[in-house]
Amino acid sequence: MKKSVLGTVLLLGLLAVVGLPVASLAGEAANVSGADATFVANNTWMLVATFLVFLMHLGFASLEAGMTRAKNTVNILFKNTAIISIGILTYALVGFNLMYPGEFSLGQWFGFAGFGIGASPEDMMITEDGIGVYTYWTDFIFQAMFAATAATIVSGAVAERIKLHSFLIVTTLYVAFVYPWLGSWQWGEGWLDQMGFYDFAGSTLVHSVGGWAALAGVILLGPRIGKYVNGTSKAIMGHNMPLATIGVFLLWLGWFGFNGGSVLSADPEAVSFVFVTTAIAAAAGVMGAMTLSWIIQKKPDLTMALNGALAGLVGITAGADVVSVTSAVLIGLIAGFLVVLSVLGLDRARLDDPVGAISVHLTCGIWGTLAVGLFSTEFSFLTQLIGVAAYGVTAFVAALAIFGLVKATIGLRVSEEEELTGLDIGEHGMEAYAGFEIYTTQ
Repeated sequence: MKKSVLGTVLLLGLLAVVGLPVASLAGEAANVSGADATFVANNTWMLVATFLVFLMHLGFASLEAGMTRAKNTVNILFKNTAIISIGILTYALVGFNLMYPGEFSLGQWFGFAGFGIGASPEDMMITEDGIGVYTYWTDFIFQAMFAATAATIVSGAVAERIKLHSFLIVTTLYVAFVYPWLGSWQWGEGWLDQMGFYDFAGSTLVHSVGGWAALAGVILLGPRIGKYVNGTSKAIMGHNMPLATIGVFLLWLGWFGFNGGSVLSADPEAVSFVFVTTAIAAAAGVMGAMTLSWIIQKKPDLTMALNGALAGLVGITAGADVVSVTSAVLIGLIAGFLVVLSVLGLDRARLDDPVGAISVHLTCGIWGTLAVGLFSTEFSFLTQLIGVAAYGVTAFVAALAIFGLVKATIGLRVSEEEELTGLDIGEHGMEAYAGFEIYTTQ
């Protein structure tokens, strides 16, 4: 009897947490209908996926901090803390209603549903075929986790030399307006969606959009002091490889929510299949990057292997639900090759990206989106190419304009003295590793 009462209490508590009205079920908690049970399962999984995507931001912070120098660690952790906060708040203010347009839409190119969030009672439950999938609030918070990811990509690429306040201004403008507007072209049923363009969880809509902004920032900022000397590239080693490795594994874990949550239901077959393609592609990405970098550099490079995992994850994100397991292996393997070639190519072009963010998110985001057209029979390669080009031109021009405006007004780069001393002291007046004396030559 006690177990029965306890079970009823736990069921009612769970229903309250995930948003199902409890009052109407108080008298019949043990007789939840199939539709209600499906709703509970869907909504709960979507919230779990949200938690996993949130955890990815700890992964980004750890990876970026570990791959850069100790003297800039506080600055990097501060940026990543601010990014998730800016992403959530701006998505609540305007982003959600730009991503999913409403009454103020101008065709399929631009739309807006007003400021703030909130829905009428009849719109509070998102339904499909008459069955509740998840709540309006779950829809918002899951999508909000994605919004900050684009800015996090930029953070790593411009690390160790950008002014903090300048970065935060660029981040706010880009995440609030550019990211959701471009996202509406496909996820908001805009013109690319109508053409048949497909990006399941954001190889282009999240990763390439962030990657194009990262490229614009790197071009306008220039390389770090001491990176290129007398025409040769000098390696600037990250200070904490264990932290960087932890960051990658946190990202890999979070990616199961990133891709698995994008199924937008708790459908057992669909979610488990996406888990498999996601894991397979990441593993293949490690093997591809590890092998090619070892051949080219004559030494096994941990940073290349770590970025290989992320390359495979970014590559599979566009088509995790529509390509076969064998195709997922090939997509990840090729992404691993590409990330190595891209890192080395950007270095030769004197484009200084401390963590390889452009190579991981832009190069492999493009590859993953095009791969949908190559490995899936449902989608056209030409349409995928048009989508990649449209996002590339618009995102890069928009980011270049925002970075350029900030550079022309308040400046982008810290002083030479501050860069050499470290942004932790210059920007924050504190150290990440207090009590240790850190010696640097640059």
